[in-house]
Amino acid sequence: MGIDVGSVGSKAVIMVDGEPYAWAVRRTGSNSPDSARRVLDWAMEGTGLDEGHIHFIVGTGYGRVNVPMAGKTITEIACHGRGANFLWGPSVRTVLDVGGQDVKAIRIDEKGKVVQFLMNDKCAAGTGRGMEVFADLLSVPIEQCGELSLSVPEEPPPVSCTCVVFAKSEAVALLRKGWPREKVLAAYCSAMAHRMVELLNKVGVEREFVITGGQSKNVGVVRRVERLVGFASLPAPNADESKPDPVFAGAIGAALFAKALYERGGK
Repeated sequence: MGIDVGSVGSKAVIMVDGEPYAWAVRRTGSNSPDSARRVLDWAMEGTGLDEGHIHFIVGTGYGRVNVPMAGKTITEIACHGRGANFLWGPSVRTVLDVGGQDVKAIRIDEKGKVVQFLMNDKCAAGTGRGMEVFADLLSVPIEQCGELSLSVPEEPPPVSCTCVVFAKSEAVALLRKGWPREKVLAAYCSAMAHRMVELLNKVGVEREFVITGGQSKNVGVVRRVERLVGFASLPAPNADESKPDPVFAGAIGAALFAKALYERGGK
């Protein structure tokens, strides 16, 4: 099992014989150990499994050091690289992981091993948490923000992409000027995309690139990133829902590391 305790969401994936068997996601609370326990229990619900059936657990993510049932902890950068390799295959070379509190541009080899990475961790601007701030400000359900941002007739200039506080203040000023919500969202999604592409360009983005993390579901951000880099990201590989979607990439990578560690006797 892999348990990815992120700053916003906690994910768990159970693998059997190297394939996903059950998975779950829950909101991360104020207590990381409790969040890990809740998502573990939710993943097992209805499967007939209990914790005694799990051979090895790896914890990853923002709260990985507080996953009490984990036999080992591994960074989310390594786990997202491994998870992306599993989900999309060995051709993937660039991974953009947009988490709740940071953004990571990761280059991997054909086995999913990290060869280079850069991350932004100084502010919530350009992250999932920053998107939540804007969704709350505009009273728009977060799952609708991406589509709504694409409904503008003309792309507005981006708002601040260096600080979510400045971006929020700028958005309030734009609303007072009479900007509709979709235009403000478009300006923020554009700012997020520009910040992400800056990281991608620094590590070197290749055509076989993918987006993981919660904002992989935000089409407003994804389409703008694709527009800026000049080509499309690989589509999510779960069209029939037989596999976890890219939100679970870190937990999948952690589960794969758990399998390898168990087979090596936990060393």
